[in-house]
Amino acid sequence: MWDVIIVGAGASGLMCAIEAGKRGRKVLVLDHAKRAGQKIIMSGGGRCNFTNLYVEPNNFLCENPHFVKSALSRFTQWDFIALVDKHNISWHERDHGQLFCDDSAKQIVKLLMDEAQAVGVKVQLQCEIFSHTKLQDNHFSVQTKLGDFECESFVVATGGLSLPKMGATPFAYKVAEQYQLPVKPTRAGLVPFTLHQAQKESLASLSGISFPATASCQIKAGKKDKTISFNEALLFTHRGLSGPVILQISNYWQAGEPLFLDLMPNIDLLQLLHDNQQTHPEQALKTLLSQQLPKRVIECLLSVAEIESVPLKQYHEKQLKQIAALFHQWQPQINGTEGYRTAEVTLGGIDTDAISSKTMECKNIPGLYFVGEALDVTGWLGGFNFCWAWSSGWAAGQAV
Repeated sequence: MWDVIIVGAGASGLMCAIEAGKRGRKVLVLDHAKRAGQKIIMSGGGRCNFTNLYVEPNNFLCENPHFVKSALSRFTQWDFIALVDKHNISWHERDHGQLFCDDSAKQIVKLLMDEAQAVGVKVQLQCEIFSHTKLQDNHFSVQTKLGDFECESFVVATGGLSLPKMGATPFAYKVAEQYQLPVKPTRAGLVPFTLHQAQKESLASLSGISFPATASCQIKAGKKDKTISFNEALLFTHRGLSGPVILQISNYWQAGEPLFLDLMPNIDLLQLLHDNQQTHPEQALKTLLSQQLPKRVIECLLSVAEIESVPLKQYHEKQLKQIAALFHQWQPQINGTEGYRTAEVTLGGIDTDAISSKTMECKNIPGLYFVGEALDVTGWLGGFNFCWAWSSGWAAGQAV
């Protein structure tokens, strides 16, 4: 008999366990993996982008945009930074307030496991769960390959469907189905794009090239459409497009909708062409453009658009506008995404209307809690999904 059973020894599950343990609760964490915090260990290139200095509710996608506010305001990025400092883990800031370990993501897992052990939490790994039922006395019974357990509070912290090689399963959604909880449609988020075959082949020579760009697409905002944009690094791959700017926009782009890339976001290309037509009329177009972007990118895009590189004086106004549009409003032919195989997160999930934003408990099922990525809450790239894991886990830990 346990006070709390948490399924999932990841970021949100361990945080919940630590907080419940601090309150004197008898806590058991179950996970089918061989080691705790698998996704933490591989995140951020092995350095774990564990939080962000600039956390706002609008950094998260959720059908109910107000849902995240309570948890984020009660356990903030500063609270987690204080925990990292307490364990003498050195860290550094990168672009846009992203914080990474100087050494290894394994330090964050060790921090969580040490904190859990200090308050008497038991973490049981390699434990497959067969079934779970709600008992007459509002307790839960959990059947596993290691035996049967019973608890007052049952917490689901198993994440979404992204990175199945890391052990992702639909466990949370099956729990929701069992208890007739609504689930928002799921899809891969923070994920690279693939291109239509013809364009993929025509851009194959650009694989590995990266430079800053702005990605934009239209999203529904009430009855109106609005444009959302991100300005970060773009990376050409052998499958299509990746890099931070693509991962960010992938959370908002819908299949079949156009995506626009400004490949020269920091200049007015038409003005540059006009100026150089006057000052350097004999200069070849390719020479001028190669001062702004890698030469291979210029050659490839001009070739695909069937624009010949001749001295600037030979272009008339309509052609100059066509060249400017090619680089400021390039529209890649998106085939789709790489899917859950490489996605960092899962969009959609347990409908937050069914969950208390203060405690993460199901409104209609006392004792059942969902935390972290299992919920319909998805953060931007940059440490925001860990922010949500820490905050939602902390909030549930105060209540279980």
